[in-house]
Amino acid sequence: MPVAVVGVSHHTAPIELRERFAFGRTELPRALVGLAEEAAGEAVILSTCNRTEVYLATPEGSQGVELARDLLSARVGMASAGAAPYLYVHRDRPAVEHLFRVSSGLDSMILGEPQIQGQVKEAYSVAREVAGAEGPVVGPALHRMFQTAFSIGGRVRSETALGVGAASVPSAAVDLAKKIFGALKGRKALILGAGEMSELTLELLRSEGVRTAIVANRTFERARELAERCGGEAIQWDDFGAALPSVDIVICGTSAPHPVLTRERLRAALPAGPQRPLCIIDIAIPRDVEPGVGNEPNVFLYNVDDLRQIVDDNLGRRRAELPVAGSIVAEGVEDFWQWYNSLAVVPTIRALRDRGEALRRAEVERAMRQLAHLSAEDQAAIDALTRAVVNKVLHAPTVNLRSAAGNGRGTGVLDTARYLFELDAEPRGDGQ
Repeated sequence: MPVAVVGVSHHTAPIELRERFAFGRTELPRALVGLAEEAAGEAVILSTCNRTEVYLATPEGSQGVELARDLLSARVGMASAGAAPYLYVHRDRPAVEHLFRVSSGLDSMILGEPQIQGQVKEAYSVAREVAGAEGPVVGPALHRMFQTAFSIGGRVRSETALGVGAASVPSAAVDLAKKIFGALKGRKALILGAGEMSELTLELLRSEGVRTAIVANRTFERARELAERCGGEAIQWDDFGAALPSVDIVICGTSAPHPVLTRERLRAALPAGPQRPLCIIDIAIPRDVEPGVGNEPNVFLYNVDDLRQIVDDNLGRRRAELPVAGSIVAEGVEDFWQWYNSLAVVPTIRALRDRGEALRRAEVERAMRQLAHLSAEDQAAIDALTRAVVNKVLHAPTVNLRSAAGNGRGTGVLDTARYLFELDAEPRGDGQ
């Protein structure tokens, strides 16, 4: 059952194309069943905002990779040849290594980001729940492969500092707010602008316990959509000044060509100045906040350059962990591959022992026709003796076959064993 992955990611395609490749959760069961049944194998589909990948374990000679290419190409309305420049294929060991790197955060757009392992687990869980006419779409090969990926991802995060420190502008913004206030539980935030960066920052704030969020945007409908998704409140753009006295954190991420929060506007909203710390994080380019705002008492102002310096420093520390993380992945790949190769030797070992037993039984039966005068006890002793001899003769070949499978010489040794012991021929009972 060779393994492979066919996919598209942020390395190979822009976001507007990746969005079209993506699968919704409700689409996955049908796609998985169709693929597993057509390819006569196992399948898992991982679909996130940065990647859509099809993992396969299919019989030798199966068209699984071609079927996966066709499935992904159809998502974007292209022929396979048209989608080919955006797709990659990894087979066998490189496929296993790719999954382990993905699960560990080593292949992420943001190095070491933690969300990916949960997304990999979700993809695996969805596939485990799916069964077609031929049975479950996840079998022994992908089950072991994904379970090992989770273990390797956990080791990378626990044994290295790959996930330590903010590594994106939104996460750096939240880390700064936590340095000012400590825990953010119960704090109140004002979000100016409803773009992607503002949304990501708001999601992180909510995950840290920010109890209330007010969203203001020049297009009120967009503000309302974001507020509804994140459990916040939308207000008209011109009213955001009135909200300033009640909030602890302000996130500014509009596309305005000039500052929207000036020192004058802040003073108009807070004539006596903020009576408690006010954290203002400007993630917009050009800047949304007039630099002089940061000179007001109790105001802590950070712009995107401050955030990027934090991100760059943290990413530098994360990159320093790559050799250790790579070693953990390599170790996991080696362990999995030894187990995986051992699967190929099982039918040969079984055939070898069946062959030996068939020959033994035929010879014992022929001998017993000439030794009918022996007692039942003596006949049983001869049967046990011959069985023990065959087991001892086959012990070393069995051990060496397993060893060859684990050290990468399995294919040649298996072919030789099948030839020498005539395992692909019908057993003969003539003593030959």
